Amino acid sequence: MLSVGIDIGSRTIGLAVLEEGRLIREELRDTGFTPLETVKEMLLSLPPARITATGYGRHAAGAEFAHGIITEIKAHALGAVHCCPGVKTILDIGGQDTKVILLDHRGSVTDFQMNDKCSAGTGKFLEVMATALGYESLEEFGRESLLGNPGVKISSMCTVFAESEAISLLHSGRPRRDIGLALHLSVAEKAYGMLQRVHHHKPVAFTGGVARNPCVVALLEGLLKEKLIMPQNPQMAGALGAALAGCQSPEPVTST
Repeated sequence: MLSVGIDIGSRTIGLAVLEEGRLIREELRDTGFTPLETVKEMLLSLPPARITATGYGRHAAGAEFAHGIITEIKAHALGAVHCCPGVKTILDIGGQDTKVILLDHRGSVTDFQMNDKCSAGTGKFLEVMATALGYESLEEFGRESLLGNPGVKISSMCTVFAESEAISLLHSGRPRRDIGLALHLSVAEKAYGMLQRVHHHKPVAFTGGVARNPCVVALLEGLLKEKLIMPQNPQMAGALGAALAGCQSPEPVTST
C-alpha cells in the first residue's frame, strides 16, 4: 500500500507519496481558506493509501480522513534525515514559525525550540516586507536583496513596526535592495540566535519555504561560518517525514 504524508501548514500544504519507500509524487499548494477540502482534492487521484498528517491541521485531518498523525518536530526530523543523512541540527523556517531541532547520531530528536507566536523572522514577515517594498514575488525580493549594500538598520522585528520602518526608509530615499538586505539580515540573525541558544551541532540542514530564499541562506551561512545542507525540495520535509512515519508503523500513529 502507498504511504501518503500530508503537511498542513499555515501557508502551504505539502503532499508526499511513497511506494515501497520510494518517493513517487510530491505536490505543494497554498493552504487557502478550506485546507481540508484542498487536501481531499489532492488525494482524489490516488489509490487506497495509508495517510499520515502533520502540521497545524493534523488533528482536523486525523478526525476526518488521516489514519495517523505525527508532530511537526518528528516529521521534519524524519524528512530531513532522509534527505540529508548525518545531519545533526535542523533549522526550519516556515510561514508562521521557526523551529530548531537537535538530533543524535541515530537521527532521533534530543531537543528542539520554536519561536514565539509572533510572525517575526518567518515567511510571513518576508511576504509582508516584499509587498511593502513593491516586489512582485518573494523570489525577486530575495535575489534583489542579496545585491544590496549593508548599512541600513531595522530596529524592530515586529512585523507591523518593521514594515513602517521599511516604508519610511524607502520614502527617505534609501535604495529598496539595501532595505531588503537589512530585513533579510534581521531574519537571519533571529534564526542564528535560536541556533546559538540550543548549542547546535554541525552539519545544519535548512528546511521550510524560507530555505528557498538565497539572501537568507547566504546571510545565515555567513553568520554560522559554514555551509548549510539543503534538501532538493526544502518545503517538503514535513510531508516526506509523515509519509516515512506511515511506512514505519503498521498501526495508525497518534503522536500529538
